[in-house]
Amino acid sequence: METCTIIDNVLDDLLRLLKLEKIEENLFRGDSQDLGFGNVFGGQVLGQALSAATQTVAPDRGVHSLQAYFLRPGDPKKPVVYQVDCIRDGKSFTTRRIVAIQNGRAILSMSASFQLEEEGFDHQDVMPENIPGPEGLMSDLEISRKVSDKIPPSIRNQILCTKPIEIRQVNPVNPFAPKKEAPVRYAWFKTIHQMPDILSIHKYMLAYASDFGLVTTALRPHGTTFWDPNMQVASLDHSMWFHRDFRMDDWLLYATSSPNAGRSRGLNFGSIFSRDGRLVASTAQEGLIRYRGERK
Repeated sequence: METCTIIDNVLDDLLRLLKLEKIEENLFRGDSQDLGFGNVFGGQVLGQALSAATQTVAPDRGVHSLQAYFLRPGDPKKPVVYQVDCIRDGKSFTTRRIVAIQNGRAILSMSASFQLEEEGFDHQDVMPENIPGPEGLMSDLEISRKVSDKIPPSIRNQILCTKPIEIRQVNPVNPFAPKKEAPVRYAWFKTIHQMPDILSIHKYMLAYASDFGLVTTALRPHGTTFWDPNMQVASLDHSMWFHRDFRMDDWLLYATSSPNAGRSRGLNFGSIFSRDGRLVASTAQEGLIRYRGERK
């Protein structure tokens, strides 16, 4: 079995990737990573765009929501420049508009809103019941290594490398022999090492991780996966709301569902819970799920 060399500092590498380089006032640059998808991973651009916006906001204001559109595929071999427009600094809320640029063209447009800490009414959805904990579940990396002979050699090394975020699916789908399943997915995830005690870093790391597996939830009822060479799968937009404090180095449960698919698009919603049942974030995403072969 071909694998890459295990690197202990892959989480540090990701933290550096999301930190960005400030090249001018409200202008930042970030490297790209090649995860084997052919294009820049959408979560990378989400996390970096949020990181850029956060660096222009007073530290007493935390991000509570973001809305983004993926405009063009990014090149994983080239860096991305982030231009931040400081469009509003209010008494309680701060708003930023961010454009991610590569080769002189926008690949993502995002709006993000930040708020001073406030007390108020509090309620939340209940964490799904009877979901087994992460202990004893196989990680996505372990599952990939079991089917390593079926992974195309051109991307096998990237797929089988140690990842900075460990994902353990409760109800995984065989990527090469999928069956029709309900459009619901549960997965535990956390970083492989401890993270800094800075909430803003945990938030843009969560934005990064929130793109994993979300769009593919819409494929489950149709008995296919993004590994099918006839499938064209890509995120079109992404919205996220941060509700409560959390840590990315503690286990989080990502519960996703797809209420609708049609016209080559799939709609997906996600709820992210802490191990003790607190709803820490919500997501919504529509993705391209275009089948380019003959209908089965």
